Formats: sequence, C-alpha cells, structure tokens
Amino acid sequence: MKLWGGRFQKETDGLVNDFNSSIEFDARLYGQDIRGSIAHAVMLGRTGIIEPAEADKIVEGLNAILADIEAGQVEFSQDNEDIHMNIEALLTRRIGQTGKRLHTARSRNDQVATDFRLYVKGEIPRIIGLVLELERVLVKKAKAHLGTVMPGYTHLQRAQPVTFAHYMMAYANMFRRDVTRLEDCRERLDECPLGCGALATSTYPVDRFATAEALGFAKPTDNSMDSVGDRDYAIELLSALSILMMHLSRFSEEVILWCSWEFRYVELDDAFSTGSSIMPQKKNPDVAELVRGKTGRVYGSLITLLTVMKGLPLAYNKDMQEDKEPVFDAVDTVELCLPVFTAMLDTLAVRGDNMARAASVGFINATDCADYLVKKGVPFREAYMIVGRLVNLCMEKGKTLDTLPLKEFQAVSGLFDWDVYDALRLRTCVNGRKVYGGPSEDSVKKQIAQIEEFVAKRG
Repeated sequence: MKLWGGRFQKETDGLVNDFNSSIEFDARLYGQDIRGSIAHAVMLGRTGIIEPAEADKIVEGLNAILADIEAGQVEFSQDNEDIHMNIEALLTRRIGQTGKRLHTARSRNDQVATDFRLYVKGEIPRIIGLVLELERVLVKKAKAHLGTVMPGYTHLQRAQPVTFAHYMMAYANMFRRDVTRLEDCRERLDECPLGCGALATSTYPVDRFATAEALGFAKPTDNSMDSVGDRDYAIELLSALSILMMHLSRFSEEVILWCSWEFRYVELDDAFSTGSSIMPQKKNPDVAELVRGKTGRVYGSLITLLTVMKGLPLAYNKDMQEDKEPVFDAVDTVELCLPVFTAMLDTLAVRGDNMARAASVGFINATDCADYLVKKGVPFREAYMIVGRLVNLCMEKGKTLDTLPLKEFQAVSGLFDWDVYDALRLRTCVNGRKVYGGPSEDSVKKQIAQIEEFVAKRG
C-alpha cells in the first residue's frame, strides 16, 4: 500500500505507477532530502511536536541511511515513487513506528521545494568556480598577448585594429556578468520553504526560522502558497546558464573560425582536437563545436520549464515534477562544457604572425587616417569622404594606406605629410586608443587588473 493510500481501495495500475514515478531522476536529491528531514526532525523534537527521543532516533536512522546510500548499499524502489517516499519507507522499515512520525507537519510539496532549492543553491558555487577558472585562463592569455595586434570585426568584416588581449578581455567581461547573474540567483533563492506544508502551513507550532537556519538559508519564505508553487529560482538558474552557454557558444564560433585555414589565427593542441576517418589532413575543433551544439540543449531546458509553469494555478500541481530533469540536464551540461573549453583555450597556440598579416590588409586603419585629418581641422564627414577616395585608389593600385606614396595622399588632400605613416602604423592605431575600455596596452592592463581583482575576491 502506498504511503498516501489510505482512502484508496485499489492498487495503483502499473502503467500509472510507472508514469507517476520520479525516482529514476530525483534519486540524486537523496542528500538534500535527508538534510531537510534531519532539520525537520530536530525541530519537531525541540518544539515538542514529537518526543525528543523520537527525534533523536529519526536523526540516527536518517544518518545511517545516508551512509548506506553513499556506500552503494541501498536500492531505491519504483513502487515508492520518489526519493522522499523511498527515504521515509527505508526509515520506517529500519526504526519502526517512530519513522512514521517524521512526516508530521510536513508535505511532500514543501519537502521537494526545499530539496530542490538546496540542490540549486549547492550547484551555483560549483559553476561559478568553473567560470572563475576560465577567467584565470583568459587573463593568462591576455597578459601573454598585450602586443599581439589582430583585426577587430563588425559584420565579420575587418574593421579596426585591436589586440588578442583586448579580445580575451571582451569575453572575460561576458563571463564576469555570468558570475554575478548566478550570484544574484543564489541570493534570491536563499529562503527556505520547509514548514509551508501542502500550501497552508500547519496547525502544529513548527519553527520555520529554526529549520531555515539549520539548512543554511537566510530566512524562511514569506508566503506558503507561493513557496510550494514557486520555481522561479530554477527558471532563473536556467536563464543564467543559457546566457553563459550563449557566451561559450560565441567564443566557440570564434575558435572554430580562427583555427580554420581561412584564418589560421590559432592552432588547437592535438589533445583537444580530433581527426577525420577519411581525410588525413583534418584537425577538427570538435570541443568548440560540441559546446556550440550543447548550447541548444540548455536553451531547451529553459523553454521546457517556462512552458511547464506558464499555465499552472496555485499552489502545487503534478506538472511541476517536470522541473528537475531539465535543471539536472542543464547543470550537467554546463559542468561538462566549462572544464573542457577552459583546457582547450589554455592549450591553444596563438599565431600572432597570421593575425598581424591579416591586420595589415583590409584598410582597418582607415578610421585612423580620417582622424589624422580631423586633428588637422577637417570636419569628420569630409575626412571620411577623403579617406574613402584613398581606399578606392589603393584598391585600384593594389596598395594599402600605409604603402601608398605620399604624393598620392597629397593629390587628394594637401594636409597629408610624412607623419601620416606613423599615424597609420597598427601599433599607433591600437595604443592611441587610450579611452577607458579601449584596446591600448595601458587600457587592457587596467581591464586585466579588474578581472583579476574580481576573481581574487571570490577565491
């Protein structure tokens, strides 16, 4: 007979039992479930809702079950549906009638809400740690390539000169935002639903502040109906993870482009590449491609849970059993992607010669040429038109701006002089951009210091 089977006169149909069961995936919450049950039992004993000796016996039994599960000595039963009922059934089987007192003043609704919050709260620091390790590698690469000039792009067209270090700091800033988003999510979810019961708390004098403190939450949740019907924290986690994966996917796309023969800006380490079964020359960026592909999987988890929740009336509905699998899958995916992506980035070789060669063509110093004229008093729009004509002239003659003879410059504008060649040098173009956040070496050093301080504050 089911633990909830008091009013039922028939056994649950096998199809319904299989359909209703969640133990295959929520078994991974056994640690959180036992922690919550211990906190609840201790509170029951301290408030006199059950005898203190009974509470002690329950806690002892739960700790023994936890040890056995972690030793691989427990097999969960699908007949008991979920992790909560499996633990309770094991406890009752081991300590007898006293085990049945554990569920006093509690529902599976507040129980699962507590377990799930504990899970999410525990995974966020792990993910943040992985992102911070990626940040350290980005800083390392940036420091090594402060002077490595490369093209910056808009519309995937060569636009203006930057450095590889500046590029790395662009991604470092993205991942810094990911960390703060995850921190914000953790701060908002730091409230304990335990004691809310099915939806309307209890007539017993439960101490929700005590259980919240015992479980490491900042406080109890403020409304019992919202508490058991809320999965905002899970949706917010999936949103933050989706944005994080989007950043990883964008970075992966850059790596895929950069290691192609069309770019050859980087060379992937053999240990983080794969080959072709038929083409012996191939060196494929499978790590980056898989990260890019798995991003869609995390997006799918977010859409799944948003869709599950969008039409649910208060308070708990069985639809909400569908909350765990997408969260588990997204967390697993992110925790799989981050370490391998970080290691791939750490080991790749930067081909600064090819970057410099690409930067030397494509007229990425054209804006600097216009600025040269502006500094001599020419309105920018007029300077823009003058340089546009010079670019056309260079294309006709097979020249670049910095190889065009001075007489050609002066034929278009008499304001050009020999100092134009210094203004057009790529290092001059880069290091002249001293504006806060820009690509000059001094500016990038400040950006690196900011990221290092951010990481250091978080260990």
